[in-house]
Amino acid sequence: MIVSLTGTLAEVQANTVVLDVGGVGYELGVSATTSSALPARGTEDVSLFTRMVVREGAVDLYGFGSRDERRLFDKLVSISGVGPKLALSVLSTFSPGALANVVITDDAKRMATVPGVGKKTASRLIMELGDMFAKDPSLRGLAGSSEPVAAAAPAPASSSVDADVLDALLSMGFTSQEAELALEGRKQVGANSVEAALGYALRRLGRRG
Repeated sequence: MIVSLTGTLAEVQANTVVLDVGGVGYELGVSATTSSALPARGTEDVSLFTRMVVREGAVDLYGFGSRDERRLFDKLVSISGVGPKLALSVLSTFSPGALANVVITDDAKRMATVPGVGKKTASRLIMELGDMFAKDPSLRGLAGSSEPVAAAAPAPASSSVDADVLDALLSMGFTSQEAELALEGRKQVGANSVEAALGYALRRLGRRG
């Protein structure tokens, strides 16, 4: 099993990256949290923890910026009805510490803010993860390793431009966290109109405006 990869960062998008390892390009599904924390394309010696998921007719690789994120991914996909895509959606919405807080405080309402998770699924995820956390003290310890749950919410838009672009990105199906991260740095590059800011954000998310 491939548990980690180190190579040159060949591509970076919101949900996938490509690592060139000795001339072989490995495409990995990633959370928005991991994607946003990666260095610029072309950077060498980039390391990601990985998990291989084998399904009928497909073998997929997923990358994580930390062991804790990978561990929570493993817990999530072990829940009936939760596949890698939904697990990454959860991890794109919450950092490991924030997710631990959500589970420990039994906050199903906040869990339901994850794209693709309704009220019933949120309650079931809280219940299933709660059982896992109860059996593993190290998982409960994640709650003190990061910001409180409230910090996982996106920061308020700093201007009407940010607000308009954020609304547009949310309507396209991006998560709040993806949208906020995509807007970072837009003032520094002079993307001060809604059109320019939206194009800038979409390029960062791997789409053409």
